[in-house]
Amino acid sequence: MFYHRAPWLNNKSQVSCIPEGRYELQKRYSDHLEWHLQLKDVTDRSLILIHPANDAVKELRGCIAPVSILSSEGKGLRSRLAFYKLVSVVYKEMTGSQKVFLIIKSFTNEPN
Repeated sequence: MFYHRAPWLNNKSQVSCIPEGRYELQKRYSDHLEWHLQLKDVTDRSLILIHPANDAVKELRGCIAPVSILSSEGKGLRSRLAFYKLVSVVYKEMTGSQKVFLIIKSFTNEPN
């Protein structure tokens, strides 16, 4: 499963990806997205969500979207399918007092 997110723009709200870190996930419901995931305690940000989106520029405002296939820079295919696979695993782990975390790390395409 792949994820695509907004570029790093100094953590600016609704346009930048979030800082590297470890974030607790929680279930969240809205009329627009129905059930999805929210990252808790993101520095200087609020409502950082994980939800389906195939085009990061057009559909994301600093949120994260799982996709099945990366098709080009910031674009992917079958996001809804990837999202349902992700939440089926995460929600199952969130039973009782079990917590689930997402770790965000930068990477480069340069060989080691």
